[in-house]
Amino acid sequence: MKERDFHDFFAMCRMRAIMQALEEDRYDGDLTTLATIDPLQTGFGVIRAKTDGVVAGIAVVDQVFRAIDRDIVVNPAVCDGAQVSEGDIVLEGEGKIASLLVAERTALNFMQRMSGIATRTRSFVERVSHTGAKILDTRKTAPGLRYFDKEAVKIGGGKNHRYGLFDLVLIKDNHIDASGGVVPAVGRARKYLAEKGMAMKIEVEVRSFEELQQAIGAGPDIILLDNFSVDELAAAVAFARQHAQEILLEASGNVGLHTVAEIAGTGVDYISVGELTHSVSALDLSMTIRFR
Repeated sequence: MKERDFHDFFAMCRMRAIMQALEEDRYDGDLTTLATIDPLQTGFGVIRAKTDGVVAGIAVVDQVFRAIDRDIVVNPAVCDGAQVSEGDIVLEGEGKIASLLVAERTALNFMQRMSGIATRTRSFVERVSHTGAKILDTRKTAPGLRYFDKEAVKIGGGKNHRYGLFDLVLIKDNHIDASGGVVPAVGRARKYLAEKGMAMKIEVEVRSFEELQQAIGAGPDIILLDNFSVDELAAAVAFARQHAQEILLEASGNVGLHTVAEIAGTGVDYISVGELTHSVSALDLSMTIRFR
């Protein structure tokens, strides 16, 4: 997939997810707002942080508001990636109060989740900042929300691993077992890419030192060291650097804030962290109405 097509595809996914979220919330109308609010009354919807964290999703909130009412104007008080404290204003939406109220919960749902991911990612990134290791996300995202989850990881200072099944050849344990081993699996992948004229990187997962040796001989671009202990990681990195310095190394499995610095200290290039997106603790945000 070309880069332009890739970005167009995810822009479409983002807007589709926003519209679906709005539709499931309002169906055929916001009964409370219709019953109580003057449709011509205008004012401001002020979103504030109720706890400390990293903001993510300002552009998404703008899209949500404008999907309801194109006349709403969003005025951010901070940028994505900013650290905020309890009580800080994140942004203001200006326009018809009825429109702001219809969009409120959907806008907050997206921003709270994204900000929670960005906040957690920032914590991991800071733990390894003294090393050369980069924090990666995974495909363990909420169905339909992958764009938002992965964008939030970037805002928090992490790096995106593959977006899906289409932008990297990642040969994992089941592929290896079904192909008859690491070497034939990598060989088949390389042949397929050559036949299709595709310039795509190949990553292969290894579960043991024996498979690591096989993978180095097969020559992928990246080797994923899965569920290795810290001592095993250190030995694997030393061996790989001695025999194939050009191959990048990724560690995964049993990664938490309490272990990530030690893992990074082994010299791996990447550390993938599933909890960034599969165990999200939303950042607490709220919106209040301010009248003209």
